[in-house]
Amino acid sequence: MVRFEQIGVLPEPGDNVAIASARLEAGTEVELGGTTVTLPHTVLEGHRFVVTPVAKGDALTSWNTAFARASRDLAPGDYVCTPTSLAAVTARGVEGLPTEPSTTNEPLDPYELDESALYFGAQVTSVEQPGTFLGYPREQGPAGTRNHVVLLATSSRSSGFVTELARRFDGAAAGDGVVPVAHTEGGEDDVPNNLHFLLATLGGFTLNPNVGAVLIVDTEGDVVSGQAIKDFLAEHNYPSIKVPHAYFTRSAGFEHDLTAAGALIEPWLPVVDAQPRVEVPLADLKIALQCGGSDAFSGISANPLAGQVSAEIIRNGGTAVLAETDELIGAEPYVLKNVRDLATAKRFLATIKSFKERVGWHGHTAEGNPSGGNVYRGLYNIVLKSIGAARKLPREVRLDHVIDYGEPLPGDGYIFMDSPGNDLESVAGQIGSGCNLIFFTTGNGSITNFPFVPTLKFVTTSARYERLHAEMDVDAGKYLTGTSMADLTVETFDLVVRVASGEKSAGERAGHSQVSIWRNWKQTGPREGISITTDGRMARKLADLPMEDRDAPLDGLPHRGLTSDGRTLADLLKVDDRLVPEAVGLILPTSLCSGQIALRIAAQAELEKWAGHAVTRMVALPHTEGCGSSGGASEETFARIMLGYLLHPNTRMALLLEHGCEKTHNDYFRSRLVEAGADPSRFGWASIQADGGLDAVGGRVKDWFSSFDLADPLAQSGALGALTIGLEARGTFSDETAEALALIGQEIVGSGGSVVLSSRGALLAHDNFRTAAFGSADAVGPTVAHGQRLAAPGWHVMRMPGTDWMETATGFGATGVQQILAHVAGGTLSAQRFVPVVEFSNDPETVATYGDDLDAVATGAAAEQARIGLDTIAAVAGRRLVPKAVASGNIGFQITRGLLGTSM
Repeated sequence: MVRFEQIGVLPEPGDNVAIASARLEAGTEVELGGTTVTLPHTVLEGHRFVVTPVAKGDALTSWNTAFARASRDLAPGDYVCTPTSLAAVTARGVEGLPTEPSTTNEPLDPYELDESALYFGAQVTSVEQPGTFLGYPREQGPAGTRNHVVLLATSSRSSGFVTELARRFDGAAAGDGVVPVAHTEGGEDDVPNNLHFLLATLGGFTLNPNVGAVLIVDTEGDVVSGQAIKDFLAEHNYPSIKVPHAYFTRSAGFEHDLTAAGALIEPWLPVVDAQPRVEVPLADLKIALQCGGSDAFSGISANPLAGQVSAEIIRNGGTAVLAETDELIGAEPYVLKNVRDLATAKRFLATIKSFKERVGWHGHTAEGNPSGGNVYRGLYNIVLKSIGAARKLPREVRLDHVIDYGEPLPGDGYIFMDSPGNDLESVAGQIGSGCNLIFFTTGNGSITNFPFVPTLKFVTTSARYERLHAEMDVDAGKYLTGTSMADLTVETFDLVVRVASGEKSAGERAGHSQVSIWRNWKQTGPREGISITTDGRMARKLADLPMEDRDAPLDGLPHRGLTSDGRTLADLLKVDDRLVPEAVGLILPTSLCSGQIALRIAAQAELEKWAGHAVTRMVALPHTEGCGSSGGASEETFARIMLGYLLHPNTRMALLLEHGCEKTHNDYFRSRLVEAGADPSRFGWASIQADGGLDAVGGRVKDWFSSFDLADPLAQSGALGALTIGLEARGTFSDETAEALALIGQEIVGSGGSVVLSSRGALLAHDNFRTAAFGSADAVGPTVAHGQRLAAPGWHVMRMPGTDWMETATGFGATGVQQILAHVAGGTLSAQRFVPVVEFSNDPETVATYGDDLDAVATGAAAEQARIGLDTIAAVAGRRLVPKAVASGNIGFQITRGLLGTSM
């Protein structure tokens, strides 16, 4: 016999279901309301059970909001499970479960606003004596909680540059440090559909109060350029940038530009470093409210605590900003319980409607937001997730304003900002709006931080806090074990003031940070057969959609192209019965949140030689996917790319590193590997959350790589036909160069290898190349989908949904490409983290301007240029030449979302 108070939590008085605070086995007797109830089924921690009778068809409520309907008459003690939640728990092998779900999800009908029911209340009462913190006053607005020199890439094309530039200033005396803002957006040739959001966010970054100086870096030809940001700020009446700043356009060699940009930064460092903290009003605090890795207790402990601390900041004149639009769908009545005026209520509902439409254009609905981990941890559907997320807005606090993504804050009080549920994309918009401190609530223990704005992480349960105490800041779980919310609020508020005044947060101590801006979306309106219909149903199943839209796999068989008898030799390696240019130890993050940790671990593994000499180098591939993005076609492409690297011929040892709460966790990839016919036991598996944090997971990875006794790779000469090569051309190039690239391909294919081209690349658009490669100028279609592995060697074309270079290179690598040879004109390219990118040019102006970045200069007729290209490929394959872009640190990795992917 256990008392209800020992094992259950009622979200609010009047609710008819409770949350289990511990796992309850079938047959458990619970003292409930003076009677004894025997649980007929197992109820997992965080899942719900009935506390008062519910008739068939009636609503089940949490926080007095309906989230499901009873499928039959339910009695106290009955396990509340929907079809989705029951399937998720059953898949984990839990025993003692019912055979049928007890409830169905509450329909997500469009919320109808009842204007007569709205309450236009007052904001929380201000304190008589507003508090202060030690901050950095700014001429253009509120004070900063930090004082960073920020290196801002305007597009993904400059992300590698600012990352390497910041690395060269590691440890410099410059306030709180020199940090890069590297992201994935704006790198295509066309104007992106998220242009306004990009310019607003990037422009807002330059004016954020935590920025003590900023260098804005673009590349010649960028659509999202420094000038575009400058024009946007002027057109929208932003204040001018008052801190030291400059605009820098990359226009020469990488090293040359690093030196030139560094010379702009160096005079700022002592100026920023000399600025003291002074006492400033708490009214200058602008709090970004976020949640990630949520569980059933997020709405009970962490989110209410973050809301109460935010209320205290508002009482002191400050501001709190809620976000994640799709994670409030279903919670509209709660959010609008106290609102400034009718216009604010209508704008909030219009924002939700707009978000639903954008997602619907891509064939998705908001019901796709809760991840498998969310469901397993008790968030059965989007309504439950949304109500719990909305608890960051306390009932007594008034919603004052609604703003667009990255829009400047219109005043103080409580504000809602439109954004996707993707945590990092949402945070970027809040920082662009002007937030200078982040409250991040988490159930599973999300490891996150932003480069120049500190994050305080509130974890929902004490057990999770103890497991991840080095990475978490606030144990909100103490509320579940008896500490009052009032006492926790006072304790946490004191910590907030200390961190705002300079005390490092857990994320800052760990040195971990990431940036992801609301990613571009491809559809700009409804499309017949793809978009969600007005009644909420898909027009067609995924398999029935156009092949290009869903990026469906092809047969993987090569085109019949021309070949030659040439044989260029290279010093290759014999590894596990295959001839390869290198043997890679790969650490592959399963989502964006484990990406930066994977990089750090790989660097340490390389330095300390965890795998000995069994591998030639260690590589990590951070990316933006795996969580906070839609499923369907984009998820299939993502999974295919990930498997392509795990099963790549150059990969000798591979470990998957999960964050722990993503959609595409370790178990997800285990099943994907089995589907692909691979043995999951060949791979290592580690989890940041489950293994106990950064130090613990690093030890686990080290133990796995160190546990093997593999033979060293054996040097062996072989023809380039042992390889798979990607061919690319950027900018203009001559007929002779087009023919030269075809001749290179002819030899590689003729000696048994493969050549992969991009369907959107300049080579296939060139008549001379098609004629020299395929014997005809006729159009040539794709043989493989984006990132699909080849079924047989020969001439191949990979389908490309866009023109972004890093997405092209990433797709090439997943097909099995082992080296990319690119002819460049008018500029050079970033290197891919895994696959070497070799750059050569026949263009005199490019050679004159970017010669230091080229791996070879092609001169002479087509045959001579081809020979230079083949010899360069052989030199890199034989490890005698390291491509310039790799050596300089101009590297990246970026996964496409295809035509139907969108942020959620």
